Amino acid sequence: MTSSASSLRGKVYQSIREDILSGTYQQGEELVENSLGEKLGVSRTPVREALRQLALEDLVDIIPNKGAFVKGIAAEDVEDIYLIRSRLEGLCARWAAKRVTKEELQAMEEVIILSEFHAGKEHYEQVYEQDTHFHELMYEACHSRMLSSLLSQYHQYVQKVRKLSIQNHSRSTRSSEEHKEILDAIREQDEDKAEYLATQHILNTMENLKQYDIDSLLHQ
Repeated sequence: MTSSASSLRGKVYQSIREDILSGTYQQGEELVENSLGEKLGVSRTPVREALRQLALEDLVDIIPNKGAFVKGIAAEDVEDIYLIRSRLEGLCARWAAKRVTKEELQAMEEVIILSEFHAGKEHYEQVYEQDTHFHELMYEACHSRMLSSLLSQYHQYVQKVRKLSIQNHSRSTRSSEEHKEILDAIREQDEDKAEYLATQHILNTMENLKQYDIDSLLHQ
């Protein structure tokens, strides 16, 4: 496979994957190769290859002689994902406390300032964007390509429920405060504290989500 073909397949894969995880395509919906190809302006071949890759990720179910159908993330997967994330984010914060650069610290500080501002104004879409950015910066600050890639994947899996988790003033404000506490521990190079706070942050988010009907949200 040429590099251009590989790049095209990757773009098609990312586009379909994003639409599945964002809820554009619902669980059980058929993914028709011709329709996807027309929408994305490509032939059936990169679409078919992308669907196979998504099947390996268990986001798509390919049934012989029937077609490809969306599996997505089910409600019963969400708690598992958050528990896995809690351990991995703790490890990420621990490594960040050892490896973070001054530039990375400054970038995270700027995100927290923006988060606090938007949380105070109840600008929840912007809070969500800054929340995503903070975690992405922390993943970079751990300076582990493997861990960063894995965390980014799990972070994307629950984007719909992450938006829900900060759709109230108290949680969005507290989430920004927790980010600040994590950053302070990273800045102080306190590995144990950074790991504990990052782990607890994800567990707090999971606890907050228990008040919602996750299954209904995932099917909206």
